[in-house]
Amino acid sequence: MPRRYHDGPLTDHFDGRRFSNPGYPPTDKRLGDLWRWWRSGQREKWPRQVAVTKVAPAPDADGVCITMVGHATLLIQAGGCNILTDPVWGARAGPLSLLGPRRVTAPAVCFDDLPRIDAVLVSHNHYDHFDAQTLRRLQERHQPTFVTPVGNERLLQKVAPGARVLTGDWGDAVALPRGVTTRFTPANHWSRRALRDTRMALWSGFMIDAPAGRIWFAGDTGYGDGGVFRDIRAAFGAPDVALIPIGAYEPRWFMAAQHVNPDEAVQVFRDIGARRALGMHWGTFQLTDEGRERPREALEAALRGGGIDADRFVAAEPGDVFRF
Repeated sequence: MPRRYHDGPLTDHFDGRRFSNPGYPPTDKRLGDLWRWWRSGQREKWPRQVAVTKVAPAPDADGVCITMVGHATLLIQAGGCNILTDPVWGARAGPLSLLGPRRVTAPAVCFDDLPRIDAVLVSHNHYDHFDAQTLRRLQERHQPTFVTPVGNERLLQKVAPGARVLTGDWGDAVALPRGVTTRFTPANHWSRRALRDTRMALWSGFMIDAPAGRIWFAGDTGYGDGGVFRDIRAAFGAPDVALIPIGAYEPRWFMAAQHVNPDEAVQVFRDIGARRALGMHWGTFQLTDEGRERPREALEAALRGGGIDADRFVAAEPGDVFRF
């Protein structure tokens, strides 16, 4: 393992070797914490499989069209630019084909039915967001531009030889094809790919500015005091559409620093000032204790409690296609 993944200058969130979330609770956990969680016996049972309606996207889309593939994998088509977020077509979210949580919903888009992919946004290196086999296949088939926070390029170029990888720190901008720009936005999260590389690569969301509209992909994030999201809005403007995680949040004592729950996701929606939102990061891999339908049910309750129209923030199911 390299001594460090990133050799950039020191910042408020980089100490020369590892990254952090300045001003927010630490995300690191001990083996004792994992043991306490696993022995609690609070995990709800998920179905082995949930049927998915397959879709075959058009080569291009007018305006903004977003197709939910599954978990945090979405196809964003905006003004002729086709973008994938955190693409995972693997059967499990783990280091080997037999390790890690198994998919409950198949990818709603067959890999061979993907349109031309211009760019792939990879928010961080956890296995449910960074799938080596999928990234390699995308490079072989589409040769897209890969965009990922600093520190992840070494791994990405290893798993996808020859890939064009653009990196950046929070706040940096990257130009994509067809007049589209994306900026790296902060998130309250962490990274690890192996036993000794905790927080050696950065994590982020992405604010995508296209002629057809502005889309924010939050990545994985905890809520904290919400300052991160209000700062993003102040720096980059409110998005037309926000893609916000709503799942993998129980138990709260373990997950709160790294994953929002549906109540907090609604507050993120308010803080960022989005016109519409799609809930992602739920219903595909059982990563935590809550049942499969809990995020959707809790999101609907939070919207009712906040007096927000239900159609403004929808829990996206694999195969759902949204046109804005």
